[in-house]
Amino acid sequence: MVDTEYAAAFELIAIAGDSKSESMQAIECAREFQFEEAKEHLKKANEKLKGAHGSHFSLIQKEASGEKVEVNLILVHAEDHLSGAILMKDQAEEFIELYQIIKELKDQIKR
Repeated sequence: MVDTEYAAAFELIAIAGDSKSESMQAIECAREFQFEEAKEHLKKANEKLKGAHGSHFSLIQKEASGEKVEVNLILVHAEDHLSGAILMKDQAEEFIELYQIIKELKDQIKR
């Protein structure tokens, strides 16, 4: 694996980690019924994932053009981080929806 591939893999790890953190913050805000803030964190998570997809796509493009990309533990680790970040973002979307339902039900009970 050449230095540029290592750099892309580490960039992927960092960006995916940032996205996952934003998704977790979105869930925490939703738990407190702070839905606008939760959606802002989710928006940031999506923006980070777009950056991660850019790094990921560059490696795929390299492989597709016939240039061999060496698969090693660092690249596998980066792919795992990307998958985890995507999954966390999807879960955060669901949690926000669920907390909104909970809030609506709590408000109905108070009436």
